Amino acid sequence: MVSVIIPCYNEAGYIGPFLESLALQDYDKSRLEVIVADGMSTDRTRDEINRYRPAFSHFVLLDNPRRYVPHALNHCIREASGDIIVRLDVHCAYPDHYLSACVRHLLESEADNVGGILETVPGADTSEARAIAAALSHPFGIGNALFRTGHREPVFTDTVPFGCFRKSLFGRIGLFDEELLRNQDDEFNGRILRSGGRILLVPSICTRYFARPKRQQLWKMYFQYGLFKPLVIRKLGKPATLRQCVPPLLVGGLFLSLMLTLFLPAFYPLFAVPAVLYVLLLIAFSISAGSGKGLMAQLLITFPVLHFAYGSGFIAGFLRLLRPGRSMPHSLSDSR
Repeated sequence: MVSVIIPCYNEAGYIGPFLESLALQDYDKSRLEVIVADGMSTDRTRDEINRYRPAFSHFVLLDNPRRYVPHALNHCIREASGDIIVRLDVHCAYPDHYLSACVRHLLESEADNVGGILETVPGADTSEARAIAAALSHPFGIGNALFRTGHREPVFTDTVPFGCFRKSLFGRIGLFDEELLRNQDDEFNGRILRSGGRILLVPSICTRYFARPKRQQLWKMYFQYGLFKPLVIRKLGKPATLRQCVPPLLVGGLFLSLMLTLFLPAFYPLFAVPAVLYVLLLIAFSISAGSGKGLMAQLLITFPVLHFAYGSGFIAGFLRLLRPGRSMPHSLSDSR
């Protein structure tokens, strides 16, 4: 028995196609349970959900009045009757063998979490949206995250999107951390690795992920990812990967060297050299990633949005944790 758990909130434009792709899965429907935790949506999300409910023999719709993803996931896990839990995201379209492939690799391997790669596609038919999708698939934009940049063979790694787990895993290492309104997957995967578990990336399992179409949305999302990352590091005791530290080092280094230069002009090279190097890398990768697609100008803006949003969010989260009595925000609307 497989329980598919799905957090959602105001996803009227995505929930229908998502549930349609789920209904087309080749996994035995009599052994498939679908659990949706809706954060009290105010659009037509619930109408769309109810339209697709008859396509599943086991379908549960839960209320998530706390609205955020970790609360939804934990509510679903507690209600799930499956031996295997698969956590899916509404902003994706899944191949019809997704569930069967994840379950097969989970059972045949020694992995505690199995997932595939993300093919990031534009969230709209605009050059801005296409540039966002390109930046999220490029090592200069996203680092060495294999599930985004791709890999040829199955490989044990530090993280995979969403995840397929044995339910017993949650009894062993606990549920998702509800203090982490963002990055709860990173922290959970970190606990898997810390407990001696393994995470398997299977490239033949490919999911289409619909990126945010506007850079303003991208900035907000990655600022929030950065904001909660220092808390993840504190909980795990160390950074999961080096790539998580590069944006805050870039942003912090440029800011501090600029401030020092303003008071001590002799230190100007401390700012100028890394700044010029970053601009040269930005131009080079914008040309290579945007060549033939007409995206160079858009990428010149989009890459820095990714880097500086995450980096400044990380620094803000780090400084927040240093202040006595100051906790992380309990609402993403309070995170700026």
